[in-house]
Amino acid sequence: MGYKSLQACITDLEKHGHLIRIKEEVDPYLEMAAIHLRVFEQQGPALLFEKVKGSKFPAVSNLFGTLERSEFIFRDTLEKIKTLVDIKSDPMLAIKNPFKYANVALTALSALPMKLSSSYIKNFSKTTISALPQIVNWPMDGGPFVTMPQVYTEDIHKPGIMNANLGMYRIQLGGNDYIQDKEIGLHYQLHRGIGIHQTKANAKGEPLKVSIFVGGPPSHPVGAVMPLPEGLSEMIFAGALGNRRFRYFYDPEGFCISADADFVITGTVMPHENKPEGPFGDHLGYYSLTHPFPLMKVHNVYHRKDAIWSFTVVGRPPQEDTSFGALIHEITGSALPKEIPGLHAVNAVDAAGVHPLLFATGSERYTPYIKERKPQEILTIANHIFGKNQLSLAKYLFIAAQEDDPTLDVNNIYAFLKHCLERIDLTRDLHFHTRTTIDTLDYSGSSLNSGSKVAITVAGDVKRDLWTITPTDFTLPGIFTVHQLAMPGVLAVKAPKYINEQETEKLISVLNDHLQAADLNGLPLIVLCDDAEFTAATINNLVWVTFTRSNPSHDIFGINSFTEHKHWGCKGPLIIDARMKPHHAPELIKDPEVEKKVDLLVDNAWFKK
Repeated sequence: MGYKSLQACITDLEKHGHLIRIKEEVDPYLEMAAIHLRVFEQQGPALLFEKVKGSKFPAVSNLFGTLERSEFIFRDTLEKIKTLVDIKSDPMLAIKNPFKYANVALTALSALPMKLSSSYIKNFSKTTISALPQIVNWPMDGGPFVTMPQVYTEDIHKPGIMNANLGMYRIQLGGNDYIQDKEIGLHYQLHRGIGIHQTKANAKGEPLKVSIFVGGPPSHPVGAVMPLPEGLSEMIFAGALGNRRFRYFYDPEGFCISADADFVITGTVMPHENKPEGPFGDHLGYYSLTHPFPLMKVHNVYHRKDAIWSFTVVGRPPQEDTSFGALIHEITGSALPKEIPGLHAVNAVDAAGVHPLLFATGSERYTPYIKERKPQEILTIANHIFGKNQLSLAKYLFIAAQEDDPTLDVNNIYAFLKHCLERIDLTRDLHFHTRTTIDTLDYSGSSLNSGSKVAITVAGDVKRDLWTITPTDFTLPGIFTVHQLAMPGVLAVKAPKYINEQETEKLISVLNDHLQAADLNGLPLIVLCDDAEFTAATINNLVWVTFTRSNPSHDIFGINSFTEHKHWGCKGPLIIDARMKPHHAPELIKDPEVEKKVDLLVDNAWFKK
């Protein structure tokens, strides 16, 4: 639908039963987030909070809480957008089929941003940062955050909207050392679009102008988060997806203003000026801790008449950003395999926090004349994946040869892991990248943004029947008190609390001495954890614990391990130490008192609708 505003979208959703209004006053400190989480867990509707304690502005969340609702919002344009992304990724499609794709090219052309007169500023009033909804999602958060922002910057060398960047980077509105109403914090990495712009501004010793849009047509936040092909502007994409050109103008101070946004915060980032930002409950299911990040000095806070604040809640997946991810995959899923030769499919596993774990399938065609097939081409593909935009943040990559099972689905966690564990050769198939970069939000590494990666490459016939029950004669040393099969071939083992690397080496030595002579072919993976019953309870628990709490170079061990010509492998089961370590960030835990209050609200009529 060509929504002109966020209000138009809300009206349409409410009309079709996709949104409910919460008329009672709700506290933005933890309560709004707790209600949102409860509704999301039930795959419930979007929520319009009419009365936010401490603010005159209402707030909306869970707009993209289900893929079905996202598809409903963009029901008139989604197919055209998929085709537009396909053509941008593979221009030969348009050359080979000019008549078939002519209308899509016109769609992109008609979505060019529309510049308005600066007099349009009369449609906006001014407010302050402290007057906005001060939403805090998790008990240890450093303050209120903007969680659904569209952050706009321009290239200082090539000013103008066609070379601008629109990204979704979290914004801290208060707390820590920020001067209230005058300073806010921006969290982003320098390799992102805004970071590139900041680097150029720093080099010239000039401030970077930043405009933060909140609200507006729903195509705008989708455009901000979408990983687009090079050269496809976020503003053009947002215009095409929303069937409405991105309208903008410049305020008297020269800041770009989205004419359809509900709120716009303008300000400058001075060269090399940082302040502590965080903690923040993040999408891995843990807090990202306090670190220096760019400081933005606030110039103005604009809002439209009857403005509505848009927000979301992130935490251990699945959350609303999971549905966001599903929409992104639906739009761009066919693009990546065209960019990496031999790649058939890739999935950043949401249940494991997205970035820690990737599943992929690829062609293995290098050695058709060799009796035993082994990973070769998929090794090349794995290296390409580790060098590709957001995929470069991954720690674990399982990649399987598509020829071994053409029906294998990278989105089926259980079946994909089972396929790999049945075929893996632990003496050959693990390939490490050490002392490299990982996600800034992942604290399993050796320091901020530093860790390791491992590509686990699998090709060939089934090598083992995985254990489905633990053999009666199987034992572990007495210090390992509880163990439970989490899935065929994977044993979750409760281990003593982590102390340090030296004690871990002793622990692994005890385990190795006990198991090195045992027949464990049906058990390719042992996961050391703090709570074996929790880890083994669901497949989602298994991948979340295993892959968010481990750093491959430091936490992978093996029974009868060896190093040969700098290649590491093991002749017995692989061991992943997924215990919590002292340098890990704390897990997100809900506030029990707030949960009790929400329990009472569940009985209210509005919550049941």
